[in-house]
Amino acid sequence: MDNVLVDFVSAFKHLTEKQKNEFKNNMDDIDGIFSLMEPIPKAIESYNKIIDHFDVYILSTSPWDNDSAWTDKIKWVKKYIPKAYKNLILSHNKHLNVGDYIIDDRTANGVDKFSGEHIHFGTEGMENWDKVLEYLFRKENIIL
Repeated sequence: MDNVLVDFVSAFKHLTEKQKNEFKNNMDDIDGIFSLMEPIPKAIESYNKIIDHFDVYILSTSPWDNDSAWTDKIKWVKKYIPKAYKNLILSHNKHLNVGDYIIDDRTANGVDKFSGEHIHFGTEGMENWDKVLEYLFRKENIIL
């Protein structure tokens, strides 16, 4: 979710300087921070294109030291992708889920052990949603 559908950094403009200084090494521990984030460009549109061809789940982790994170992530999905909130899975063990693909910006939390293909969002060739859709649809012989 974070840095794939959700622009984590977009929340920073809503924080006080005190919050930024106090949590500078752990910004994800700021209470309510996940409710302040905006979507990554083209993320919502891309999600809506993907669900026409795939069984899609949103798989995300949440920091243990932020009591509002889990709730805020559910609220974010309800706000920006309302039809997807029942397809949200919050887990620190992404490899326990089964699928053909996982689109993630990192290899942490079990992504490196996921049984399907990791589409490494934000890396060379997968820099944005246009590139991810192009790759995924070409690989599956789906015409955009």
